[in-house]
Amino acid sequence: MIGLWHWLTSPATWSGSEGAWALIGQHLGYSGVVMGLAALIGIPLGLWVGHSGRGGSAVVNLVNGMRALPTLGLLYAAVLVIGPRLSGSAAFQVPAIGVLVILAVPPVLAGTYSGIDAVPPDAHDAATGMGMTGWQRLWRVEVPCALPLILSGLRSAALQVIATATLAAYVGLGGLGYFLQLGQGARDYPMMAGGSVLVACLALVVDLVLAGVQKLVVSPGLSPESDSSDR
Repeated sequence: MIGLWHWLTSPATWSGSEGAWALIGQHLGYSGVVMGLAALIGIPLGLWVGHSGRGGSAVVNLVNGMRALPTLGLLYAAVLVIGPRLSGSAAFQVPAIGVLVILAVPPVLAGTYSGIDAVPPDAHDAATGMGMTGWQRLWRVEVPCALPLILSGLRSAALQVIATATLAAYVGLGGLGYFLQLGQGARDYPMMAGGSVLVACLALVVDLVLAGVQKLVVSPGLSPESDSSDR
């Protein structure tokens, strides 16, 4: 613990191109790209499946199957298969980001599908009775009602991506996993512990930010706090 404290408080830990601040920026950059791609894939697919009612069981099975994939093994396989077909840093960035997207899509898709599927039938009937089209019902009724679960899926995916993005260091992409990889090779256990602490703190900060965003954009009547207070 003393060694960990000295490592965390040392100016050398935080400065330079391989310092903690630079690696945090890399880590957030990779995670942001991955979450953007996962949202572009998972949210539209979840909306379509939930709204149309087609393929719900297939989606659940697909999501559960994707969560069981071994991320590190998949990362090395992707680098070996895709890497030689690309040049420069893209030979490692594209496979790593692709593998992390595969990890992030399931919770995003599952949260979106579950949110749309959980919209009360009365809301559907009321929207239909008001003469709304299917498209209007989706965006004016279903999406606002499903927003808490959609955002919960995004928060879950963000935590998984930030934690798993440490593996990117093992294919030379940097991020906070660099401290774990370098510390393991040098048997520098305070560095390894410090890197783990930074990853955990970064995940908590991102989750708090997303929780604040969720509180701002979700209608008070749909928040879990309002449900519990009503009861």
